[in-house]
Amino acid sequence: MDWKEIRGNWVLIPRNPIGIIHFLGGAFVATAPHLTYRWLLEQLADKGYVIIATPFVNTLDHIAIAESVLLNFDRTIERLHDSTALRKLYLPVYGVGHSMGCKLHLLIGSLFSIERAGNILISFNNYAARDAIPLVEQLNSTLAIEFTPSPLETNQLVQSRYQIRRNLLIKFNNDTIDQSAALTKILQERFPEMVTAQTLPGTHTTPLGQDIKWQTGASFTPFDAFGQWFKQEIYRDLNQLRRAILLWLNPLSPP
Repeated sequence: MDWKEIRGNWVLIPRNPIGIIHFLGGAFVATAPHLTYRWLLEQLADKGYVIIATPFVNTLDHIAIAESVLLNFDRTIERLHDSTALRKLYLPVYGVGHSMGCKLHLLIGSLFSIERAGNILISFNNYAARDAIPLVEQLNSTLAIEFTPSPLETNQLVQSRYQIRRNLLIKFNNDTIDQSAALTKILQERFPEMVTAQTLPGTHTTPLGQDIKWQTGASFTPFDAFGQWFKQEIYRDLNQLRRAILLWLNPLSPP
């Protein structure tokens, strides 16, 4: 499988797809999701999921970004069907977001009429602009600069209008900026017994992990042993994330 750029999205298409994942990354790494989240997304594609990763540039207007990435996603789906790259007329669509990407999926699911089999929300955070962008207060402390919608408005939208019933929320045990707990409470009240929350080992940047191709020499040295140990330690958290996502997507298939 090779990444293809289609209608502004980065796309991976497995041979026999069983579902579609619309992926949205974090605020400062979302411009090239096929690179920054490459390992995780390719692992999901290997299990049969079409990956449509939509890049975006962060601005204060998060509603406009949500509308734009949804439009780009819909255009790409249309192109794939027109070109017969997707032969099946229907495949379940899942939203997967990391950090700010979670907020965008929440806005999409609250403000637009869409069909989703579920959403996976990883390391959700919903900070105010002054906390998310340190320069805001330095520019002019008298200006009321805030994201649209604000954190409070986002919570209220989700509480009253979010329509995606099945959700998996993942937080990491060493993530100091995660705000999944409050969101989990809101979603569990809205859709009892349809919302799962998991805490995994890792940090806010765990989903960005990349594979290291460690090549041993002609003889296996202590340095090679250290390299393999290092790789195992780094990717243990990433592999646990992969397994948690795949098990939730398809409980009957081994991850």
